[in-house]
Amino acid sequence: MPLSTDQIRAARVMLRWTAQDLAVHSGVGITTIRRLEIGGGVPRVQLRTLLKLKKALEAAGIEFIGS
Repeated sequence: MPLSTDQIRAARVMLRWTAQDLAVHSGVGITTIRRLEIGGGVPRVQLRTLLKLKKALEAAGIEFIGS
């Protein structure tokens, strides 16, 4: 399931993480995170980038469920 920018932003806020925190936990660059959070819908980044973000957020306790 692809993550939307809204899901990424909301998950980060629920964890009380800054974009920098997410960058550290995911290994994704801060510039990439800021760029993708500006947009809407499914971010235009490589799938492996989304998977890194998803894995980091899930490791911190976020659970993504299907629609």
